Parts: sequence; structure tokens; C-alpha cells
Amino acid sequence: MLTFLARRLLVMIPTLFFISVLVFVVIQLPPGDFLTTYLNELQSQGEAVDPAKIAYLKQQYGLDQPMYVQYFDWAWGLLHGDLGFSFEYNLPVSEVVGDRLYLSMVLNFSTVLFIYIVSFPIGIYSATRQYSWGDYGFTLLGFLGLAMPNFLFALVLLYYANVVFGTSIGGLMDPEYINAAWSFGKVKSVVEHLWAPVLVIGTSGTASMIRRLRANLLDELSKQYVVTAHAKGLSPGRVLFKYPLRMALNPFIADIGNILPQVVSGSVLVSVVMSLPTTGPMLLSSLQSQDMYLAGSFLMFLALLTVVGMFVSDILLAWLDPRIRFQGGVSE
Repeated sequence: MLTFLARRLLVMIPTLFFISVLVFVVIQLPPGDFLTTYLNELQSQGEAVDPAKIAYLKQQYGLDQPMYVQYFDWAWGLLHGDLGFSFEYNLPVSEVVGDRLYLSMVLNFSTVLFIYIVSFPIGIYSATRQYSWGDYGFTLLGFLGLAMPNFLFALVLLYYANVVFGTSIGGLMDPEYINAAWSFGKVKSVVEHLWAPVLVIGTSGTASMIRRLRANLLDELSKQYVVTAHAKGLSPGRVLFKYPLRMALNPFIADIGNILPQVVSGSVLVSVVMSLPTTGPMLLSSLQSQDMYLAGSFLMFLALLTVVGMFVSDILLAWLDPRIRFQGGVSE
């Protein structure tokens, strides 16, 4: 086990290095840079551009350096906790992200918790009562949740909240708290606004997890060891929770590597539609404007969460399922 953990930790280092190179190259692939986009906007508005100012900005931001020099400066800063400088906001990336990162994590952790709390009881009920009226009803709701796009559900919810109740459920807090310091009132406002985006973002994930858990659990319940356990007189609840449910959880544990970056990135379209101050729209905007340090820092943080999530999922899978082995070969 210790050898496995050490090997996985050592693999994470070159993995993150190659991801950082790939991220930087991909951001640089579109023609031009942030200053090019900025100049085009000024020229489209009919404003004059001073060449001396452009040369000064290129030197200040390091855009006159070769690509490999820019990469090593950026990577060296990441190793020391310096996320770089945002051209678009004219601020350090750490200050630009600010509360958006915390709000994104609160929103998406709440969404993940909502998905698990709602989907697991329903998935277990549907699997253990196959073809019952409850199973058919939850299956119908699941298909509706999968068929309806999140952003469309957000628009419908916003419309009916405004028309029927005369209130706006957009955003994550009341307007007076947007630029205010954190206080009890601001936290209370965030909690009061949190239910709507959690419901919108979590609907499709809940429906998908119900279907997957139902299918996996039905497959386990049909195996011989379950029939043998029932034949020995074990109670249905003990038979269900002892092995079949435990084995059916493997795909969900393996998904931790995908869940962690989603906690930060969130649903971009829903965030735009509902005016949520999260990191998703900021990441999209930074990619469009070629704000390379802001976009690169975001993407590297997501890559780090993915690699760490895969590492955690491997450990949990080994603990959950003793059939999983750490190395190949057949034991004698």
C-alpha cells in the first residue's frame, strides 16, 4: 500500500508538469494576445493607439519575451504561490478571484451534497422495488431531469419566481451585500439565495446518479452471493448494505476526480443566466480575452484538483473493494 501511494505521488509531478505545458501552449495558440484584442477593441471604437504605450505594456507584462521564457516565469510563480497578473482586471489573479472562488466552492459543495442526499435513497428504493409504481414515477422524473438543460430550467424558474411570487432569485446575495465585507447578514443572504442554483444545477446530476445507482445495484442484487445470503436467512437490510450497495458505489467513488474540479468551475451557463458571482463565467471571459495568466491559473488549479481527486478515489476504491489490486500479476 505504501509503495502504491509513493508511486502515485511521484507520477503526479510529471503529470502536472505536462499539463502546465499543454495549458500554456493551448492558451497561446490563438493568433495575437491580450493586447491585440485590446487594440482591436479600441480601434473599433475609433480611438487612437499610441505605439509607445503598446511597447511599454508589452514590456511590463512580459509579452515581448519568447514563449518559453513566459512559461517558465509563470510556472516558477505558481510554485511559489504567485498566480500571476490579470491583464483584463489589472490586478493580481489572487485578488481578482477573491470571493468568487469561495462562493463557487460553497455553491458546488452544496450541489454535490444535494445530489447525494436525494439520489441515493431514491436509487436504492428503485432498485429494491423494481417495476413498482414508485420506480416508474422516479424513472419518469429522472428522464425529465436528464432531458431538460440546466440553463432552460434556470430561465423557467426565474420567470415563475418573478411572475407568481414577484421576487427575483438571481444572484447569490442581496445587492447591498455584493461589495460589502463578510458579516452575519451577508452569510444569511447567501444561504437564502443558495437553494435556487443548487436545485437548478443539481437536477440533472441527481437524475443521472439515480439511473446509474439503480442499474449498478440491480446488477449486484442478481448475483449468486446475494441469493446465498438470502438462503442463509440474513435480513434483507443486512444483505443489501453489507455487500451489494458497497460494490455498486465503485463508479461513484471513481468519479471523485471529476467532482472536485466541478466544485470550482461549476455550471458556466447557469451562472451566466442566474447572474451568479462564481468562477465559471470569469474563466470563460479570460479565455475569450486571452488573459493567459488568469485563464492558466484557473486551468492549472482545476488540473490539480483532478489529479488529487483521482488519487483520493484510488485510495477509497482500494478500501471499499478488497478485490481491487495495486499491481498486476496473479498471486499464487
